[in-house]
Amino acid sequence: MIVTIDGPAGAGKSSAAKALAKRLGFHFLDTGAMYRAVVHAALERGVDLDDAEALEQVAASLDIQLTDDAVLVDGQDVTRVIRTQDITTATRYAADHPGIRARLVELQRAAAEGQNFVTEGRDQGSIVFPHAECKIFLTASERVRAERRYHDLTARGEQLTFEEVLEKQQQRDQRDASRPVGALIKARDAVVLDTDGMSAEEVVDRLHEIVMQHQ
Repeated sequence: MIVTIDGPAGAGKSSAAKALAKRLGFHFLDTGAMYRAVVHAALERGVDLDDAEALEQVAASLDIQLTDDAVLVDGQDVTRVIRTQDITTATRYAADHPGIRARLVELQRAAAEGQNFVTEGRDQGSIVFPHAECKIFLTASERVRAERRYHDLTARGEQLTFEEVLEKQQQRDQRDASRPVGALIKARDAVVLDTDGMSAEEVVDRLHEIVMQHQ
């Protein structure tokens, strides 16, 4: 069974999807981490992110392994370093690249073949797994999403104001909705869950109920 969870930045998809997968006994696939990993590797190698061809070559050369708890690139654990605001802002270079997106979509489908997975991202229900048994669109109001992101970043020691986080999120929302490939689109058969006012546990409880209704 494939459960897809899509939604805008800061909606809490990663943490909710990971917790849901654990409760279901499913594997967890954080697709956004794959794009972050490509950008991080490119920066580590001194590649100009504006050089689309060089960036695609980096993506093609990487061995990206996602476990339920870690992101490994060529055997190196990059789980934490790919979550910085700088990497978040630069991820668009990989996410907007048709060649890179095609390769990563191929890897995502291969990873989930014949397995039970909860997968999260922007295009999982609409593009990557259009025949998924359960599709969910997780969202929240703009300010709530920015507040969550702000607390996550400050907890990691990053020095940013809430206004800076909100502005970057607004820019990302616009890019996610308008990118030429893999744009954020709610699948027609997705169940919408607005998490405003809900605790993390309440969100997972509701997600679990939705999945049970689709089994």
